[in-house]
Amino acid sequence: MYALQLATTSALMPQLFPIPARRLTVKALASGQETEVLAFLAARPIHTVIMAGLIRDNGLVSTLNRGTFLACRDILGNLEGVALIGHVTMVETDNEEALQLFAELAQAHQRAHVIIGEQDKVRSFWDCYGPAGQAPRTVCRELLFEQRWPVQALEPVALRLATLDDLEILAPVHAQMAFEGCGVNPLEKDPIGFRERMARRIELGRVWVWIEAGKLIFKADIQSDTPDQIYLEGVYTNPAERGKGYGLRCLSQLSRLLLEKSQSLCVLVNELNPSAQLFYRKGGYKMRGYYDTIYLQTE
Repeated sequence: MYALQLATTSALMPQLFPIPARRLTVKALASGQETEVLAFLAARPIHTVIMAGLIRDNGLVSTLNRGTFLACRDILGNLEGVALIGHVTMVETDNEEALQLFAELAQAHQRAHVIIGEQDKVRSFWDCYGPAGQAPRTVCRELLFEQRWPVQALEPVALRLATLDDLEILAPVHAQMAFEGCGVNPLEKDPIGFRERMARRIELGRVWVWIEAGKLIFKADIQSDTPDQIYLEGVYTNPAERGKGYGLRCLSQLSRLLLEKSQSLCVLVNELNPSAQLFYRKGGYKMRGYYDTIYLQTE
């Protein structure tokens, strides 16, 4: 009898804490919200290092980001996702509805260069984006490699930070690497902007080189630098100097230097480049996942 009374009374009582409808909204982020966004991205630092690095370097609102940072929130204002939509488009969310909203907004930006992210996430994003978005030009499958301590110490080399005096040696090499990756040579498409971006990266202390008698032997760029993760790109060993162990010596030395200030390093390697994959494996890097990179048709 008591149990029946309790059940009847409970049914008549109003719900004191109703669960709100899961209604999501998307809005451009503003300066001053960096702390909240970086905390959200820090939950998965290896997958959000590029976005986090841009925010740390430039803030949420800057032409240097070459795009717009957006936030998706639930009805209570909690972050459900963060996206960068622009030259590079990236999305961080585990909410399918948020992913769809970001994809629909990205369709309105018809001058994007590339969509990049984890394989499953990019696939879901493309299902929403593809019908009305830019056409794909090239699609690459890439492997995410990561390095943590310990790192084997090899014979040191004359590795140093690049200076602006090195720009004319570095620019054509980096441009050629970009062309091999996506089929567009930035020195031809945007020579002034490309040199300006390279110069800024050098001034930030993000480019490491080994140059002997005016010849570039090795270089590596730090695209994003955070306390949790450093993302490398443009890692290059002069073809005439390969097979001598120079690349591994440089990679070892650079990795040891960078891991003094960050928890780990990561780099993306094309699935169709087994020699590069072997290079990183020999250097102690471990594969952490599959990425898809979709270069978009812009003309």
